[in-house]
Formats: sequence, C-alpha cells, structure tokens
Amino acid sequence: MKQKTPHQPLKETLEVSIQKVADNQCITIVDQLAVEEPLEIKLAYGSQAKRQRKSIAVTMRTPGHDFELAVGFLFTEAIIGKPEDVVTLKYDATQASQQSKENSLMVELKANVQFNQDQLNRNFYTTSSCGVCGKSSIDMVFQHSCYQLISGKPVIQKSVIYQLLETLDSQQTVFQLTGGIHAAALFSSTGKFQYLCEDVGRHNALDKLIGKALLNEQLPLKDCMVLVSGRASFELVQKAVMAGIPILAAVGAPSSLAVEFAKESGLTLIGFLKKNKFNIYSNPERIETD
Repeated sequence: MKQKTPHQPLKETLEVSIQKVADNQCITIVDQLAVEEPLEIKLAYGSQAKRQRKSIAVTMRTPGHDFELAVGFLFTEAIIGKPEDVVTLKYDATQASQQSKENSLMVELKANVQFNQDQLNRNFYTTSSCGVCGKSSIDMVFQHSCYQLISGKPVIQKSVIYQLLETLDSQQTVFQLTGGIHAAALFSSTGKFQYLCEDVGRHNALDKLIGKALLNEQLPLKDCMVLVSGRASFELVQKAVMAGIPILAAVGAPSSLAVEFAKESGLTLIGFLKKNKFNIYSNPERIETD
C-alpha cells in the first residue's frame, strides 16, 4: 500500500487569547484548544474499465493519523477487510488550497474488492460527539464482523485493570495541553501499553487505533484490551467487536444498547473505571476479581 503524507500537516492544537476569570480577578492568558476540522473520505473502487469515485463520509476530527482514521472507519464499516484491499492512501490533489487538501482524503481500493454498494449510498456524516448513528439493527453488525471473540479469553487480573487509567493519563499529550480531547489506548493482556490515539471524537480515536492495528497487520486484537477516555456507546462496542477486541474499558458510563450488544457479542465491557474500582457490565469471566 502506498501512502502519501502532506507537506505541512494541520496542527492538533491551536493557541488562542482568552479572558480567565477567577474570584475578583480577570486576566488575559494564552490557552490551547484541540483543533476540530472536517475530513472528507473519498473512495475509488470498481474495475479499471468502470472505475468509480465517490465521497462516502465527512467526519469532524482532530488532524493527525488521518490515514489510520480512514482505514479504521472503512474496516469497522465492513467496506474493507484487510490492508491489502487498499492500493493507495493520499490527500486529494484536486483541492485548490493546502488546507482544504488536508481535509480531503482519497482511498484507492483494489479492483476486486467486493462490498455492499448500499453502504456507499448511506451518505455518512459523523460528528465529533456521536459517530455514525442509526444502525438499523444489532443483527446487521453480526453479519459483517470479521472475527469471533473467544469466550473466557484472555483472563485479566483486576490489579492490571486498575493501572490502565494512570497509563492513559500519562500518555494523553494533547489532552494535557487542551483538556478537550478523547483517547483510545491499546494494552496487552498483561497491561503493557502499546499505543494511543487522540481525537475530539471518541469514535474517531478508536477508528485511528484500529486503523493503525490494521495497517500493522495486528488484527484481530484477541489478546488485547482497549481503554477509552469517555463513555462507552454502542458505536464503540461495535468497532471493538469488528476488530476482535475482547475487553473494552471506559472511564465513563455505558449506554443500554452498548451493554446489550456487548452481552450478545461476547465482549467484556467495563465502565466507570477509577484507580480503585470499576463496574463490569457484560461477560465478567475475563476479569479475575479474587
């Protein structure tokens, strides 16, 4: 797969002058904001004789790891199944300015890649808060899952789970600057930190992480676990199941549909993770609590 990087990538943070009010004082300071920019994902597909190009998604994201975001999104939406399905990833050279160019990404698929054409007519539009909402049913997700989770494996000590949050906090570089960004962190079954991706959208952060694993030929992530910095939504559980992730932990609360789908898919879902406590919402046999 060929990847072409931009000459001057967009920044992840932006400095702004603000008025800070505390008690009876008001001072002018420089603050750091997490950048939020649109990314249009375009797809080139079909035989060479009938090659088609289509804009399939626009997501509001923090610039950085855009290629991983694109392939992670395509994988979790069951448009691609392996890195070899992608021929080229590149920023769209047809855009007029450098800034707009970095907000448009073209993904060239192999001519023989087969997928559901109806997916390209869904007109994906994702926000930084909710991801692609409105899946027709949980059954649809099961039909497209590439991997089946192995019941009861791996088994993780509760002491390992406790340590995840401290590692996440230490690795969130953009969050430390801005306080306004989500993260998805990958750990081994022994709690060893692998890597982390950040974004204003929790779903984008996980797509970036899964895309990175896909490009590194690490899928399925069957002996790993993922910690996300916010709440656990159905979208995040769906993406974790697609990537073969057996354990998903969240700092915040899970939704009812996230718990329902986690139970049905065999994923262990943890919520409200703190330094000395957490809740297990599904498939607790993977967590050693004694």
